Amino acid sequence: MSAEWAALWTNVWDLVVHFTGLSLLAIGGAITVLPDMHRYLVDEQAWITSGQFGSAVALAQAAPGPNLLFVPLLGWHVGLSAPFAQAAVAGTPWLAWVLAVGCALLTLLATMLPSSVLSYNAAAWAHRNKDRLGVQAFKLGLAPVVVSLLLATAWIMGSHHNSLSSAWAPAALSVTCAYLVVRTRIHLLWMLGVGGVVGALGWV
Repeated sequence: MSAEWAALWTNVWDLVVHFTGLSLLAIGGAITVLPDMHRYLVDEQAWITSGQFGSAVALAQAAPGPNLLFVPLLGWHVGLSAPFAQAAVAGTPWLAWVLAVGCALLTLLATMLPSSVLSYNAAAWAHRNKDRLGVQAFKLGLAPVVVSLLLATAWIMGSHHNSLSSAWAPAALSVTCAYLVVRTRIHLLWMLGVGGVVGALGWV
């Protein structure tokens, strides 16, 4: 086995292990561990760019279906453009596409399977013990944790702006959307549509 393929298997294994760990920490959904995905894929490993990361998340949120869709898109980008992947499949375009699809499926499986098994068993146990004070306190305590993780996600998604003055527009849009979600009955799809238009116009 060549050094390039050895590096490929090692890095893909590291990717799967990391996403498996994040799956077990995804309280409130995969979107809540997005900051660590960004740290790992963009800042630490430099497998994809911040632009690719943001585009994958934006596309998945705009598309119909679960917000988990951004996970296989991130895996796709890693398999297609990460330096270790390009080195292993150099000169073989069809193999690059196979690797991209494989990484997409592996990241999706690593994110879904552990958390699904844990959630099913934890929910069954919590339902059997729903009257216990500790169970009720635990459920109440999760709310601020989820909110904090979502705020961290919003911060990461807006952090590509180079200065405070250029970040006011996405910050204002985020605060406005949060207010409308809490105080009105405007459907979320309308907000996604407005966000898409504002982004297309280059305002954020």
